[in-house]
Parts: sequence; C-alpha cells; structure tokens
Amino acid sequence: MSTQRVFVARLAGCTVFDPAGDRVGRVRDVVVIYRKDDPPRVIGLVVEIPGRRNVFLSIGRVTSIATGQVITTGLINVRRFKQRGGEVRVMVELLGRKVYFRDGSGHAVIEDVAIEQDRLGMWSVGQLFLRKPKTSASPFAKGPTTFAEWSDVREQQNPGEAQSAEQLVATYSELKPADLANTLLDLPDERLLEVAEELPDDRLADALEEMPEDEQVHILEQLGDERAADILDAMEPDDAADVLGQLPETRLEKLLELMEPEEADDVRELLKYGPDTAGGLMTSEPIVLPADATVAEALALIRRHELHPALAAAVFITLPPYETPTGRLLGTVHFQRMLRYPPHERLGAIIDDTVDPVPVTASAAEVARLLASYNLVSMPVVDPAHRLVGAVSVDDVLDYLLPEDWRSQDGEDTVEPVPTTTASIPRRR
Repeated sequence: MSTQRVFVARLAGCTVFDPAGDRVGRVRDVVVIYRKDDPPRVIGLVVEIPGRRNVFLSIGRVTSIATGQVITTGLINVRRFKQRGGEVRVMVELLGRKVYFRDGSGHAVIEDVAIEQDRLGMWSVGQLFLRKPKTSASPFAKGPTTFAEWSDVREQQNPGEAQSAEQLVATYSELKPADLANTLLDLPDERLLEVAEELPDDRLADALEEMPEDEQVHILEQLGDERAADILDAMEPDDAADVLGQLPETRLEKLLELMEPEEADDVRELLKYGPDTAGGLMTSEPIVLPADATVAEALALIRRHELHPALAAAVFITLPPYETPTGRLLGTVHFQRMLRYPPHERLGAIIDDTVDPVPVTASAAEVARLLASYNLVSMPVVDPAHRLVGAVSVDDVLDYLLPEDWRSQDGEDTVEPVPTTTASIPRRR
C-alpha cells in the first residue's frame, strides 16, 4: 500500500534543495526501469544544475518529495546524465504513449504518470492519467480522461506508428530557447526528431539558434525540405545563413528556393561574406529610421518583444531607402541616449557620430576590439558606398570567438559536488 503519490508532470520543474535549504537544481525527468510482473521501479531523477547540465540523482538520495520541491541528502554527482540500456525516462518516453486496456475496452494515451512510495521507501509507477479517443466530431472536443493502474493496461505500438510527442511538447512550452535547446539535445535521437516535428516553427527555430551548427544540420537534414525551409524563414537571417553554409550546395539552393523570397534574399546576401568577417557575422535586419523620426517612434520599435536585446540597444539613421542595403548611413542613436530626450525630439538631432561603422570586410577580431573599446553591444556595418547593410552584435562575435563546442561543454572543471555528508556517492546499478 502506497504512502505517497506524486504526478511526474507536476514534479517536472520543481526545485531541488539540499538539507541546508540551498538550491541544487530543477527536476527535468524521472528515470524508471521495467520489471516483469510489477510496475516500473523509479531509480532516480534527471536534475538540471547550474550550467544547464542534466545530472542523475539516485532516488536513494532523495529524502522528501513534496509539492513544489525535492529534498536531497546534499550529495550530487555532477557527471552529465547519460541514459543507459533498460532505463526509461517518463517525461520523454512515456508521456504521449498509446496503451491498450487489458479488458479489451479500447486504447488511450498517457498524459501523466504517478510515482508512488511504499512503506519501505521504494518508489514505483502507480496510477496513469489517460485520455481516451474523442467521441465528438468537433475539432475543439477532447476525449474523456480516466485513471488506471499500470496492471490494467498494456503497451503496444504498431509497426510504423509514431509515438505522440504532443504531451511532451506541452511541458516544454515555458522553457526559454537556450533551455529548450539543451533539453532537446538530451533526448534520444529518435525522440528528438519526433518532438522537433511537433514543435511550432518559431519555437523550433529559436531552439536551433541556440544549438551547435552540427546539431542544427542534423535536425534540418531529418526534416522534409518544405518544413526545413519554414524553420529557416523563422530564424534570424545570420543564423539561417550559418546553418545553410554547412549544407551541400544542391540542398542549400533548394532550401533557398523554398524559403520566402524576402527572407531568402537576406540570407543570400549574408552568404556572400566570409564567416570570419563583419559581413558574415552581422544580421541584416537592424532597426533603421529616417532622421526626422521621433524618439517616441524609435522607442515603440525597440519595445517589440521578438526583437533581440542587442539589436534593441540602438537604432540606425540613414538616407532612403530604409531597408538594407539602405541609403548612406548618417549615424547611430543609442537607447540610453533616447531616454534623455523628450518623446517629440527628432532622432537626427541626437545622433552619436563618435563611433565609426565597420566595413563588411572587417575581421571578427577587429569587430571584437571595437565593441570592447567603446563598450558597445552592437555596431553598424557598411559597404564601400557607406550604405548600411547590417549590424553586428556582441553575441555574434562571442559565438564566433568561443570554441565550436562551447554550448555542449560541461564545465566539469569548475562545477563541484555539494557535499553535506561524508557518505559515498551511490553507483547506478
């Protein structure tokens, strides 16, 4: 008979604390192993610790699981989690799985899984929260829900039938792009591609922008050409150009042809420049305004939530036309400077002309030096005719200067365990 029950979907995201009350990380998943005649046994949790690294926390090190928090003994092995044979992740692999009722009454999809602790302190899978097929033809209708014990259902997946990833995608809806990218890369390859298929274009685009280029290429190669083109449309032009530059010429051209013409033109322009130049690092979509635009108009533009913070730090004043490549660049107006003037002030009167733009041929090292020298987060990039063609930001330069595998580095030399006892770290068996 169980003494405690926790549903995994509610447990995901809960904070993990050590006995002193210090935050260790957040729960990302529950790991179970199947048993022949009994429900799967819980062997541990996947916990995300600082540095966005997922580690394994043995269930034996968990002293309490309560609403909104998990308490541990305080001893965490910070080695990156790697799923082993026979281990099953509840969030990643069980949610969304189709099961059949043993009494022959039909099938349902697992929407949540309860784990239960017995009187001996052992945790195992208990009740399942299931959704049956809908009975109404309405597109807004959902099937009825029910609870069932693990012993009441059986798993069966027909050949060629993909496991639903909708429930898993729903649990990722609040993750920031960098966290979503890290979570996706921790999934088994087959599951990663299933989730990628279910994610909205803009969410997958945001996540891809935070991944190493080889992972971007791998995912795009598995998607159909039309879906891949849609994802590239949703990415920032410079990020799309970076990943397209890694593809074979034939597929590159095919995807460019399938992209929206305006987006494809921006990417083609960026592909002309070397990857280690200002032209290759820049984005072709900075905020461009005429000299007679007001401070109020500029502030309204930089408030857009989808705008990258580095690009929102300044607007660029040019002669017409006002889309890159623009007319001649007149200068830059920084966000902080705008705050010092009334809303009706014309931008042309408050231009900062002390910082020269960088040419498209400038090296990444030169751009980095200028950004550091003038304490800037972005700089205008111009062509030989002094027309604005884009802006390069500090994050673009950092992406280039850091090692290629910086996103996936564990930082094991700098992250220490959090020992509060002298007990040894248990081994996974």
